[in-house]
Amino acid sequence: MPARTRTAKLAGADLSTHPRLLVNPVACTGHGVCAELLPELVTLDEWGYPIVDDAPVPGSLTRQARRAVRDCPALALLLTDPGGTP
Repeated sequence: MPARTRTAKLAGADLSTHPRLLVNPVACTGHGVCAELLPELVTLDEWGYPIVDDAPVPGSLTRQARRAVRDCPALALLLTDPGGTP
């Protein structure tokens, strides 16, 4: 599902208290683990690098987002505080 479609589906909910998933493009080495663990929010470009949905992480996906951050081999993912700070 394209990122814009996923964002549109989440737009109706109040997600201001939910964290956001960020990727450090310099640290990322394109393993693709994040997309395997969290396909609802992460897709891969043609070179295997992540494209992260800009929408807040819904509560139902917080556990999977934390796992993706923890399991990233390049430590290139970050889950922000609900207020938006890393």
